[in-house]
Amino acid sequence: MVTYLDEDAVRRLLHWHDLIPALEDALAKFSSGRVLHPVRNVLTIEERQRYLGIMPAVTDEIASVKVINYYPRNEGTGVPTHLGVIVLFRADTGEPLAVMDGRLVTEMRTAGVSAAVTRRLMPPESRVLAILGSGVQAQAHLEALQTIHQFDEVRVWSRMPDHAQHFASKHGATAMDAEAAVRAADVIVTATNAHEPVLKGAWLKRGAHVNSVGANRPTWRELDDDVMGNTVVVDSREATLQESGDVINSKATIAAEIGELFAGTKSIPQTETTVFKSVGLAVEDLAAAQIVYEAASRNNVQAASTSSRVVR
Repeated sequence: MVTYLDEDAVRRLLHWHDLIPALEDALAKFSSGRVLHPVRNVLTIEERQRYLGIMPAVTDEIASVKVINYYPRNEGTGVPTHLGVIVLFRADTGEPLAVMDGRLVTEMRTAGVSAAVTRRLMPPESRVLAILGSGVQAQAHLEALQTIHQFDEVRVWSRMPDHAQHFASKHGATAMDAEAAVRAADVIVTATNAHEPVLKGAWLKRGAHVNSVGANRPTWRELDDDVMGNTVVVDSREATLQESGDVINSKATIAAEIGELFAGTKSIPQTETTVFKSVGLAVEDLAAAQIVYEAASRNNVQAASTSSRVVR
């Protein structure tokens, strides 16, 4: 019997205070060569509309595969743009352990990695957070970043002003245009479905830190060349050079993988203007899913609740 954990179960069992340090550890192992981790395989079903991704990873303890759909066409329909499942296996025998919903894991691990990087690179005594985008990742990043730091002011922009206003009302933020939101901000998040840059380097204050989690296709951009001329860190050099239009088309120099920062093999002063270009890795899904599985295993009541079932 293989345990199945749906999104409600994942939500109960996965928390930022466990996830963020687990992601740091997983990425340190990744950059140290201790994870078997091919670049994801993405099948284009319909350009700019429908994609299917396969994301495997193997550590000494556990193996995982995430099958993830990315459907930009779902935006505004009430159906999430990202849907998928994660399967966990014993690494030594290959026995299946669990299957779980992948949507919330993807949401939280993406924001959790940004929070871990931001804690290392944001300016000391950061006060202002600017978020470009108002969807699922915008909200997740706000939650994750507020876990690691208390910001005095949160600003938000969206290409759909009514969405920005709704986000601002819900989260105590201020909606404004993109340039106004970014000017003098200490930490900036770009979480959009943009195909052309929405953030300009001319707007950035010296020493600001940027987390960019959108535009993960080779021809898509969120950031202009001036942004990419700053100190750039990535989750994976190999994946970023294949998948990130921001890096590929700007010919940006990659200063470090974030796992190298977490492992202590490289360091970047907080005084530098920094950009984290995230493409998302299978090892991040594995780390988050392992937390969920182990928490469910410790608590048989939760694992067998109405929020999960057994697949035979």
